Amino acid sequence: MSDIAIKFENISKQYRLGTIGTGTISHDLNRWWAMNIQGKSDPYLKVGQVNDRESKSTSDYVWALNNINFEVKKGEVLGIIGKNGAGKSTLLKILSRVTTPTTGRIAAHGRIASLLEVGTGFHPEMTGRENIYMNGSIMGMTKAEITRKLDEIVDFAGVEKYLDTPVKRYSSGMTVRLGFAIAAYLEPEILVVDEVLAVGDAEFQKKAIGRMQDVSQKEGRTVLFVSHNMQAITNLCSRVVLLNKGTVVDDSNPIDVIRKYLMYETLKEGSIYWDEQTALGDSSIKLRAIKIMDQDDIIRSHFFSKLKIKIQVDFEITKLDNELVIGFDILNENGMTILRTYHNDGSPENWPVLKVGFNSLVCELPESFFNEGTYYISPKISLHFKKWILNSDPLLSFEVEINHGVSPFWNRISKSNRPGALAKILPWHNSELVR
Repeated sequence: MSDIAIKFENISKQYRLGTIGTGTISHDLNRWWAMNIQGKSDPYLKVGQVNDRESKSTSDYVWALNNINFEVKKGEVLGIIGKNGAGKSTLLKILSRVTTPTTGRIAAHGRIASLLEVGTGFHPEMTGRENIYMNGSIMGMTKAEITRKLDEIVDFAGVEKYLDTPVKRYSSGMTVRLGFAIAAYLEPEILVVDEVLAVGDAEFQKKAIGRMQDVSQKEGRTVLFVSHNMQAITNLCSRVVLLNKGTVVDDSNPIDVIRKYLMYETLKEGSIYWDEQTALGDSSIKLRAIKIMDQDDIIRSHFFSKLKIKIQVDFEITKLDNELVIGFDILNENGMTILRTYHNDGSPENWPVLKVGFNSLVCELPESFFNEGTYYISPKISLHFKKWILNSDPLLSFEVEINHGVSPFWNRISKSNRPGALAKILPWHNSELVR
């Protein structure tokens, strides 16, 4: 009996930009005849145009995926990572049969439960209970099987009070909790989870990671997990596939692949800018620049540890929401998030003011804060606990070098670093506690 749960064979997916169709009735008929009657591929495909979001397309067609080939074993937890636009979500949508591949095939052995977007598979007019039974039926489960799992699903999602309320009245957090609980507890052989988990709070994310570990380790089921959270990928996954511009560029253990991901194509150093066409965000806010500066406001990518580091974020707001939050993660060389900061940390009276139009915020990091090494910045924009507007891959990098003499005993015998990502010199003093 084969131990392969999923096999991706020559998977490619092409999208046409702009209008749908070939442009002429005769070509549309030729395409329909070739693909539906003769069983051939689309005769109007153009080969070679990849999905590169950093440059303007020279064709009406882009390849979101291009010749993807790999296998996933039963009981394996596979992480899929890559920059925005790398093809991660498209691959999961093909696996979940939300869309079809342009070429190639996927062989999946067992029932698939997917959580790709908030509200996936829910009917808004139906209650939570009705949606649970509907999703279970779609997966091929009997009513008795679903009833047996109902209490666990409701308990995990924390929606007992609202179980007989239409899901259109659920918050996004409640919706994603219920969606994950359905996917994780209705005994699928293959569980597919996209970055949608990031919508939930920290407690829910911890529960979700724990449940995925149980699904794989205790129940022997297969998990495919897409996330920008490299720490979650490291903790959960036994293997990671790295996608870039629709192709597989690495497939190995989490630590090695994450390091390659962070260094892939050399991230911008010191600063990065976007124009109106390429700016990241949505219709309400666009990220225009990120700059790493020293205490004299000079942009640089190499710092001695004694220097103060400033990170400036420039953005344009077209529609101001009171829940809007701007921030960033700082990751170390292993992809672990060592710091997350938001503009509204601290007391409300100290929050910077946001306004419609151009905004520029600066976050100051104290001197002697980082240990020696390479660090990466991943910008974040969200509506607080509602949705991500931008949950980006790392976009900038900078180096920190320890100053000799930062402490009288620092590196006196060995030139190696102290353990840890941080190197802040902390004050010590004699206690006045009387024994």
